[in-house]
Amino acid sequence: MTTRKFCILIIFILFTRGIFSQNPLPIPALMNGPVYDLSLQNGTNQFFPGITTTTMGVNGDLLGPTLLLKAGESVKMNVQNNLGEPSTIHWHGLHVHPANDGGPHTVIENGTTWSPQFDVLDKAGTYWYHPHLHMKTAEQVTKGIAGLIIVQDEDESKLDLPRAYGIDDIPVVIQSRAFDANKQFITLSSLDNTILVNGALNPFVEVPAQVVRLRILNGSTERVFRFGFEGNHSFYLIGTDGGLLTAPVALTRLNLAPGERIEVLVNLAGLESSSLYIKSFASELSSGIYGAANPSIMPMGSIQGYASNPLNGTDFEILRLDIIQKTTSPILQIPTTLVNDQPLIPNQANTTRSLTFQAAQMNMNTMVNGPFVINGTSFDKQIINYQIPINNIEIWELTNMTAIAHPFHIHDVHSISWISTESPLQHTLPGAKM
Repeated sequence: MTTRKFCILIIFILFTRGIFSQNPLPIPALMNGPVYDLSLQNGTNQFFPGITTTTMGVNGDLLGPTLLLKAGESVKMNVQNNLGEPSTIHWHGLHVHPANDGGPHTVIENGTTWSPQFDVLDKAGTYWYHPHLHMKTAEQVTKGIAGLIIVQDEDESKLDLPRAYGIDDIPVVIQSRAFDANKQFITLSSLDNTILVNGALNPFVEVPAQVVRLRILNGSTERVFRFGFEGNHSFYLIGTDGGLLTAPVALTRLNLAPGERIEVLVNLAGLESSSLYIKSFASELSSGIYGAANPSIMPMGSIQGYASNPLNGTDFEILRLDIIQKTTSPILQIPTTLVNDQPLIPNQANTTRSLTFQAAQMNMNTMVNGPFVINGTSFDKQIINYQIPINNIEIWELTNMTAIAHPFHIHDVHSISWISTESPLQHTLPGAKM
């Protein structure tokens, strides 16, 4: 081999190692209240060696700090908009008054500060915040404005759970993203073939050989992950969008739709000096879910460019856990019980509402790609479709008549998100409770 060819080979190896090398998982800063100062700002980041990508972030170039809230506390959020364009910030999953919620109606103009104040009415759990500006949500979230919210309460504090933030209590924000030829973000694209975790490519995190808590958010625009560990290593679900469960549930797989959060415990005792990957087993996803081999349940329905995305319908790695020695005060057992959360029962409901998801026009393309409507009506900021009395107990029956599954989330209440994992045309999601 000539010297010139040898040099080219060395350069190629170094370049490819730079692309595919593992990167330490960034741990977002933990911010305590009761006053939280948040700055929405533009930034840059090098996801790929030597290439600068334009981003957005909160108090930094990408993503934002984790906000630690305490149940019953009165908090104030000072959100300053320095983006050069309007935005909003929505406290996703929190039970707040609509005026404080940061939905499409609560616009923060550039150069201004929005300062909502509210009491924390939620139970312990993992929530998140992100922009919700009408027709701009996907773009601003894709570019990086998002962060976790952790609520603590007395019931959670009495449990023997990991809660050393960044050590045995790990925030995990998973996002699938699409980049153009210049490595700039593409919004609403089926080319979302790049997985970022806390904003990092190919990440790893060191965790102790004991019980570890993972607070996982699917921050993707459309992709559903079928979460699990390599080797079918079991984990224990302890919390969902609605907070902690009554008892841990042992699992090896769990679907996670956009906007959903889960808290899981994984027992790594005895695994010191080894590694374990969190994966998405997308080959197991049913047709009709974004991320499956076939995003539609209709033979002719599809999404442009979807079939060429290597993540669709295949298993892939998300995050590597490098297991190190246990801490000085380790949690070594999975608890048998959690909180005494009594669910509402159907006969307590004052009202039942039926909501049907449909394509605006019933043809092969719109059944998969939209636009979509609910009960034949599209979103209009100037129209109030339903007026719901405060403290009402309701059953919401959701019927999906499109060819693709949809997550569903209610604002301003302590609520749960759902996704259809069966044939959407045949599946009804009953029993939404408020």
